[in-house]
Amino acid sequence: MIAAYLKYLLRSGNQHSIHSPFLFDLYNQVINVKDQHADYAEIKKLRKELLSSKEIIEILDLGAGSRVNKSNQRKIGTIAKNAEKPEKFGKLFYRLVQRFQPETVIELGTSLGLTTLYFSKANPAADIISFEGCPQTAAKAETHFTRLGAENIEVVVGNIDQTLPARLAQLDQPLDFAYFDANHRYEPTVRYFEDCLPHIQENSVFIFDDIYWSKEMTQAWEQIKSHPKVTLTVDLFWIGLVFFRTGQAKEDFTLRF
Repeated sequence: MIAAYLKYLLRSGNQHSIHSPFLFDLYNQVINVKDQHADYAEIKKLRKELLSSKEIIEILDLGAGSRVNKSNQRKIGTIAKNAEKPEKFGKLFYRLVQRFQPETVIELGTSLGLTTLYFSKANPAADIISFEGCPQTAAKAETHFTRLGAENIEVVVGNIDQTLPARLAQLDQPLDFAYFDANHRYEPTVRYFEDCLPHIQENSVFIFDDIYWSKEMTQAWEQIKSHPKVTLTVDLFWIGLVFFRTGQAKEDFTLRF
């Protein structure tokens, strides 16, 4: 991953390398922004507590697994450190949701629910549907949602290979926003993407986590970028943003974050 990051640094640009007016505004007003919000503070407080927690739960890992801990017994603190996205990404997700105001948000990989809370707090009127394979982790996340008063989150527990298609079939409105942070392998990542595609609308936003986590994830990212429905992508190294704007010239950008 170090080599991939060095390559990213060499090819990444800033606002001066952006040709798209849409992306230029998004980069300057949403992506490349440092901000503070009361919602951030309460999630940060919860994160700090989780990082120091020595409570142990039983993990059911249906994805590519952890590079750090192969045991099924895992400390909450370890999960918070290794499975949860750092704070600056949560803030970015919050700003993206505030910008696009999605009505329906899907998250693949609830974990302890910190990222889910950023989605929820950014638009309390949205329907947040979060999928998690591990029952004990999902149960922990739901206690965090209750504690922070996030009442717009539905947690779907089970193997995402089965639960995602079943829940998508029940949607009665477009899928406006999706975050893919579940099975970090090529085939499932591309399949989940393709499962979601029939439900998008022109302004839908997809976020893919850990696009350089492995060769398989990078391969999946390249496959997604090349899809004919995808018109604009943004490589921020740790995550990739995907847009489907009709009338937009097909472009791929690599930007500093």
